[in-house]
Amino acid sequence: MTTIRLPASQQPGTVLGASPHVAESADAYRATGGYDDATGPEELLAHLAASGLRGRGGAGFPAAVKLRSVRHGGGCPVVVANGEEGEPGSAKDRWLLRARPHLVLDGLVRAAAVTGAVRGFVYLSDPAAGESVRRALAEHPPPLPVEVVETDHTYVAGEETAVVRRIDGGPALPTAKPPRPFERGVGGAPTLVSNVETLARIALTAARPGQRRAIARSTLVTLSGGPAAPVLTEVPYGIPLRTLAARHGSPDAAGALMGGLFGGLVDAHALDLPLEPDALGSAGTALGCGAIHFLTPDGCPVTTAADAASHLAAESARQCGVCVSGTAAVGKALYGLAAGTAGPDTADNLHRWSQGLRGRGACGLLDAAAGIAGSLLRSFPGLVRSHLAAPCPVCADAAPADGRHRLTVAVPQVAGACPRPARVPAPPPAASPTTIPLPALKGTP
Repeated sequence: MTTIRLPASQQPGTVLGASPHVAESADAYRATGGYDDATGPEELLAHLAASGLRGRGGAGFPAAVKLRSVRHGGGCPVVVANGEEGEPGSAKDRWLLRARPHLVLDGLVRAAAVTGAVRGFVYLSDPAAGESVRRALAEHPPPLPVEVVETDHTYVAGEETAVVRRIDGGPALPTAKPPRPFERGVGGAPTLVSNVETLARIALTAARPGQRRAIARSTLVTLSGGPAAPVLTEVPYGIPLRTLAARHGSPDAAGALMGGLFGGLVDAHALDLPLEPDALGSAGTALGCGAIHFLTPDGCPVTTAADAASHLAAESARQCGVCVSGTAAVGKALYGLAAGTAGPDTADNLHRWSQGLRGRGACGLLDAAAGIAGSLLRSFPGLVRSHLAAPCPVCADAAPADGRHRLTVAVPQVAGACPRPARVPAPPPAASPTTIPLPALKGTP
C-alpha cells in the first residue's frame, strides 16, 4: 500500500495539508482559509504569472498563460478539473480528489472566475474520487454549475482532447490537433482543461498570495520501486533525485524511470540532478506527472523498459496505425532483449524507432514508447550490448512477460472517502506485435 510522508517542515500552504489520511470536510477547509474571496480574479492571475506556476498534468505549461488563452478565446468558456490519472506509477490525483476535493473545487471556481467560464466539470475514472467530489459539491455548492463526468481508466483518457471528446458524449480518445481545447473544446467553447493538482495550487495561491513562489515551486511526487512501499509526498523544486531515492528507501538506486512513463530511463549519475523541470528537460528527461520509479542495484533496467513498453502497447488507443504498430514493435524488441531472443539488429531498430516515431501519433503515447527505447540505449548502452551477447539471468528471474503490475502504484488510504465498488472496464484489444508490420520511417537509419 502506498504511504504518505509529510514534508520535514510542514507549512500551511501545502497540497498535502495537515491530515492527508482523512477526507477534508467543507468546514475544515474553510477553517484554513479556503473559499475566501479576499483575492479577486485579476489579482490572482497576476500572482500566478509572477509565481511561474506550471501545470502538474505532465506537460508543465505555464498556468497563467493557459488561463489567459481561454479568457481571450471568446464565447462562454468552460473549465475542467482533470483528475484522470493515466500513468501507472502516479497516485497523487486520485488521492487529492479523495482527500481534498474542496481544495480542487476552490481552484476550479477561481479558474472559472479568471476565465469567465459559465460551467465546470470534474473529470475522473476513480469511483471513490467521484463520490468524494459529489459529497463536496453538496457540502459547499459552487457559484456555477459543476458536473462530475466519469470515464473508464486508460492511459490516454486524460489527454486533453480525449477529455473534451468524452465530456461531449464521445469516447475518451484523443483527436487531431489543432484545434486545442483552449481554442475549441467542450461544446465548441474555449475550454480550460487543468490537472487537479494545478487547480489545488491555484486555490492555495489565492488563500496565501504571500507564499505564491513556494506554492508554485513545490510539487507532489509518487516514489516507487524496489522493496520499499510506494510513497506520496510533497517536495520543493531543486531537491536532488538522490535525496528522494534515500527518503524512499532506495539509497543505492541504479537509476530511475522518470515522469511516469514519459521521462524515460536515467542512470545513477542522473540522480544528482535537481527535481526541477528545466534542469531535467536539459538532461533529456522530464518531471512529467511527478512519478519516479527507482531502479534497484540488483534489478535490470531492460526489464523495466520492457514492462513500460508493454504497458504502452496495451494502452494504445488503436486510432493511429503508426502507434499500434510502433508501440507493438518497440515492446516486442524490448521483450526479446530481456528474454535473450533479440536479433543482432535489435539495437539499430530501437535507435531508428526512438528517432522516427516521435510526433507521429495523435497523442503522446507513441512519443513515450520512443522515449523508453531511446533512453535505454542512451543510459545503459553496455547492458544492451551484454543482453545481445547472452541471456540476462536477472531478466529471466523477473519474468518480464508478466511484469506490467510492477509499475502500478495504489492510492493511499483515505478515511471517510466514501468508496463504492469500482467498475471494471472492458480490457483493451490485445496488441499483436508479431502480425502488425512497422511502417517505413522516412529519413531514419
